[in-house]
Amino acid sequence: MEPNTKTVLVVDDDHDYLTQMQMRLEAAHYRVLTADSEKEAEELLAQTRPDLAVLDLMMENMDAGFVLCHRIKKMDPKIPVILVTAVSAETGLDFEAATPHEKSWMKADVLLTKPVRFEQLQREIDRLLKA
Repeated sequence: MEPNTKTVLVVDDDHDYLTQMQMRLEAAHYRVLTADSEKEAEELLAQTRPDLAVLDLMMENMDAGFVLCHRIKKMDPKIPVILVTAVSAETGLDFEAATPHEKSWMKADVLLTKPVRFEQLQREIDRLLKA
């Protein structure tokens, strides 16, 4: 791997999704750390600082992604966070951070709805890491 390789933390309780994201991001020359739960992600965050995080919103707890996002931003507000969620498909509720109020409490830099096309995710990662 190149010395300037950026580290991306991917957290999702769907093991197939995690594996797919890891393979595709590594092929795009990112160093990838994966966790399948909020607890495992917190253990990784205690040991390392990723350059960017991609978090599932709903894992072992309905708000696990929000909690992790808050902790990452508290640790270092400059770490970009992408929240991915299937909440609309699973609950039928529209979910987005469109209003100033929603943006004030949701600290994610980007919110994407599952299923996410890898090209869309990679564009957002590339954009946020260059900012």
